[in-house]
Amino acid sequence: MNSSLIKGPVMGSMLRFALPMILGNLLQQCYNIADTLIVGQFLGSGALAAVGSSFTLMTFLTSILLGLCMGSGAVFSIRFGRQDNEGLKDCIRASFLLIAGLTLLLNVLAFFLLNKIHFLLQVPDGIWELMRKYLIVIFGGITATFLYNYFASFLRALGNSIVPLIFLAACALLNIALDLFFVLVLKYGVSGAALATVISQYISGIGIALYTVTRCTQFHGLFQRFSIRPECLKEIADFSIMTCIQQSVMNLGILMVQGLVNSFGPVIMAAFAAAVKIDAFAYMPVQDFGNAFSTFIAQNYGAGNKERIRKGLKGAVLSSFLFCIVISGAVWIFARPLMELFVNENETEIIKEGIRYLHIEGAFYCGIGCLFLLYGLYRAIGNPRMSLILTVISLGTRVLLAYILSALPAIGVAGIWWAIPIGWILADTAGIFYYKKLAWSILL
Repeated sequence: MNSSLIKGPVMGSMLRFALPMILGNLLQQCYNIADTLIVGQFLGSGALAAVGSSFTLMTFLTSILLGLCMGSGAVFSIRFGRQDNEGLKDCIRASFLLIAGLTLLLNVLAFFLLNKIHFLLQVPDGIWELMRKYLIVIFGGITATFLYNYFASFLRALGNSIVPLIFLAACALLNIALDLFFVLVLKYGVSGAALATVISQYISGIGIALYTVTRCTQFHGLFQRFSIRPECLKEIADFSIMTCIQQSVMNLGILMVQGLVNSFGPVIMAAFAAAVKIDAFAYMPVQDFGNAFSTFIAQNYGAGNKERIRKGLKGAVLSSFLFCIVISGAVWIFARPLMELFVNENETEIIKEGIRYLHIEGAFYCGIGCLFLLYGLYRAIGNPRMSLILTVISLGTRVLLAYILSALPAIGVAGIWWAIPIGWILADTAGIFYYKKLAWSILL
């Protein structure tokens, strides 16, 4: 089921590859969407605030692993485009040992620093005990997150986006069923919602690992020797660690914003918890399209197909902007019914604030769509540092303006919401300027 992206119709091959990735990550969002929806409807606004804050924290932690896997995936794609099978095997060995070791370290640190989170995120005392119960269970799924994302990144680098989708589809359905069972039948509360997610994550992680190891020839006899060439490790580290830092900075900024949101109390916490899920779900397809675009560029960059890269770039920009315009309109129009999926209709203050968030963010999805394409482009042509710079611009602006604007009585919490699209636009401006001045020469 592996396929090359260096042949065939440019947009046709890119979209066929992107579609399973989009569907897969939408299903991955269902892990947390199901928790939020069921918790918000059946356990109340306090539990919703606890799970929402936990989601932001877990997004930050898993972004470290996701960045490492995405960076490795870019190297895999370039090697695959060059048809360098031995080099690909060396990279697989180096990246797996590196990321597995860092996963173990991250898991230990997460449990060790659990009680520091109360202070760092400014979680109200009434919410903290629920959040702590949720996190104790959910931290157990960090290893499963590594397994799924590592092997999914490998398969996608080889042009196989179908198998990751299949495992996610089955496990997303399992997660919803287990959520209902643990929360409504066994009355396990927020711990039950977390347990449902962790069990589902392990099934998808172990399942895709077994499939890849048994079906992909690149893994046959891979660990008969454990020697790692220094130049291979350096290449993996350059891509993976830089992409990891980019993802971590991005989500660290979001985590800092979460702490600011928490300081406004449970109503704003609950509104943000629900609205940010809708927000992430809305622009997730364009984020995944950016990752598919990155794989397309990386394979063709490795194969030296510069004309195909230029055609792909033009088509990707047009497709991304058209999608963002449509989804912006949909989120604006349906903001209220979307909020009412997560929050009881009687919680009028929570719904009102969530609608304001969605109207502000939803109007600027073209900004985040452009930014995802820029991230993917620079990662694919061997310049992950530029992706990091754009992330720092976007998130630095977001955090700084959020704290400044929200402190002004005339603006208040709306300043946090406005800071986000302003950060997107400034990063887009910098990324396009760099492309026109320097990066274009790479593709000539």
